Amino acid sequence: MINTKIYKAIYTLAEELLEADHIGNQAAFDGFYAELEAICNDNENTDKDHPEQWETLADFTEDLDEALVIYDKALVKATAINSKDHLSSIAFSMAVLQLETGNKEAAIQSLQNAKITANKIEDKEFKVEIDELLTKLLAEYSILNSFN
Repeated sequence: MINTKIYKAIYTLAEELLEADHIGNQAAFDGFYAELEAICNDNENTDKDHPEQWETLADFTEDLDEALVIYDKALVKATAINSKDHLSSIAFSMAVLQLETGNKEAAIQSLQNAKITANKIEDKEFKVEIDELLTKLLAEYSILNSFN
């Protein structure tokens, strides 16, 4: 379970990051991002460390390769506490970024992982979203491989 004070700080920073991005205020965005990063780093390897803070940091990381590294760290932390909700959402987010960077094979693997862990979560719409994207990618991958 995530510390309530940390959760509220992360949630507030996420809202502020969204607003700064929406209005195009890069200086404010950078400041809020630095605050969120400090929370993550301060809590790392303590009893307050939680995948939620790392996943949120990755969500707002502009460099896609760096975001994938942070998502991977969040995935390790979610695995340690066996949080199916976090495992599913992190793997799905990773798949989306992997697609953006052109790595379809990694995206398929991430979606397969998300599908496995999502079987234990309650969010039926999210399960459908995972399944639809995975089905689409597998069909595309199959078509591409049939021509080779």
